[in-house]
Amino acid sequence: MQGHGYGGTPALRYRYRVAGCVLLVAHLLAVCWLALRPLTAPWVSAAHLEPLASIRADLELGPWAAARAIGAGLVLLAPLGVLLPWARGRIVASPLGSLTRTVFTGAMVSLGLQVIQSGVVGQVLDVDALLLNVTGVTVTHLAVVPAVRARLRRKGDGTRPEALRREECPQGLTPTIPRVGIAP
Repeated sequence: MQGHGYGGTPALRYRYRVAGCVLLVAHLLAVCWLALRPLTAPWVSAAHLEPLASIRADLELGPWAAARAIGAGLVLLAPLGVLLPWARGRIVASPLGSLTRTVFTGAMVSLGLQVIQSGVVGQVLDVDALLLNVTGVTVTHLAVVPAVRARLRRKGDGTRPEALRREECPQGLTPTIPRVGIAP
């Protein structure tokens, strides 16, 4: 049987993936609850479809209000940068592939959230919220995932990542039988 670069024992991998999936679902439920609540406002502005317009408007309000508004946009979906790779469960993975999958999934979750949010009373579609959410996912992934994967590979079974990649060839390793010699 050929390895798939997961590292660790099968039971441990299963526990990590289950924990990652449970935390991912819990986070998404909390985000939906926070983002899809109706807001009570006497009036609602039109959708913000011009990139960086609402960020500029937030910056005009002052440093604390801007930091609060921009930080909220960055932090809302930022845990997806860690939870999505964790739920996938791979220790040995292409850094660029992992980043691409995670950012794309975060962008689609954010876009879906923005589209659904536009139908809620008091909520409007905001392109800047989408940009901030994707930036938060990207920064979190780049800051945490490569370091954690490297640490888990070192701590794991002692094999180097190159050796694991070499074992993942399409045909697998050549089987050997210890009692049979090489033919003359």
